[in-house]
Amino acid sequence: MTLKQLSAFDKILSIDLGRTSTKACISRNKNEVLLIPANTAHLTVEQVRRGGFEAKPTDPLLDIWLEYQGNGYAVGQLAADFGADLGGSKSKVEDALIKIFASIGYFNLTGNLGIVLGLPYSSQERFDQEKEKITALLRGPHLMNYRGENMEVIIQQVWVMPEGYGSLIWCEADKKASAPNFTDLSVAIVDIGNQTTDFLMVDRFRFARGASKSEPFAMGQFYEQVVKQIQGADSQSLTLIEAVNRPEGERLYRPKGATRPTNLDDLLPSLRKSFARELSDRLINWLPERATDVIITGGGGDFFWGDLRPLIKDAGLKAHLAVPSRIANSLGQYIYGEAQLAVLKEQLSKESNSKKS
Repeated sequence: MTLKQLSAFDKILSIDLGRTSTKACISRNKNEVLLIPANTAHLTVEQVRRGGFEAKPTDPLLDIWLEYQGNGYAVGQLAADFGADLGGSKSKVEDALIKIFASIGYFNLTGNLGIVLGLPYSSQERFDQEKEKITALLRGPHLMNYRGENMEVIIQQVWVMPEGYGSLIWCEADKKASAPNFTDLSVAIVDIGNQTTDFLMVDRFRFARGASKSEPFAMGQFYEQVVKQIQGADSQSLTLIEAVNRPEGERLYRPKGATRPTNLDDLLPSLRKSFARELSDRLINWLPERATDVIITGGGGDFFWGDLRPLIKDAGLKAHLAVPSRIANSLGQYIYGEAQLAVLKEQLSKESNSKKS
């Protein structure tokens, strides 16, 4: 990339490829983070175009569809309406391109762009493989049709980090005066997602590859425990997931075909407490001896915070909640992208000045 190309490159899109929803942002403003349900349906171009006669809804999140390289796709609630589930059995790389295009279209991003995203860290080998694959898919020019309008974007740079690391960056950038300086500490990051809980060890912002791992025990398993108590319930239901995460007193859920809703407040407290105990046991069994602080984050971070916090403190550790935990990764990743872009510009500027002299 030349300095001239880089000068036209000032847009960064941060993507957190969650199993429940894709979190995306183009600034560090936590009130402007986009959440799109993770459902993705592969359709024909004719299928996605059939809704073109309808007036576009006030909320485009309910009607996201696009065309790319002769294929049609529906994303989010529209994909769920077509029968697509959350895609838990797939690698996150499989539908990543389409989910990222949905975010690009929503934000109306055109021209040169940088992408920063996170991937699960199950092993160094798999992480490197998926990083290489997603980078190859993303970099370069792309032409798509987003909800009936042609868009072209040139993805100049792709930065990939382990899921959960963005939350550490966000906690350091957004910390209150009473918060510790995370750059001086050995911090354990517990990212409670839908399909996995990522346990990351970070020493003074150095990612400890050998001490970090991902476990298939997370919110998805909790939703499965909930639906066992409700006849006809579906753990993949966006309505169920939304109801579970509502404030107490507002957690009513009616499965399809049921005549009356179930009050989840009657089920959740005991299920959450037992699940948090097992999650805490897994954390303590993994936790490296040098860790002094634990950051809880991810879609399940706030949900389990009240139960996990005392268990972590009993172990003699300081517990911190990334706020807002569901979008902390995307916000921290954006900050990382900003810093990397600044470094790139400085390097290219020095190279340009050196050639001139």
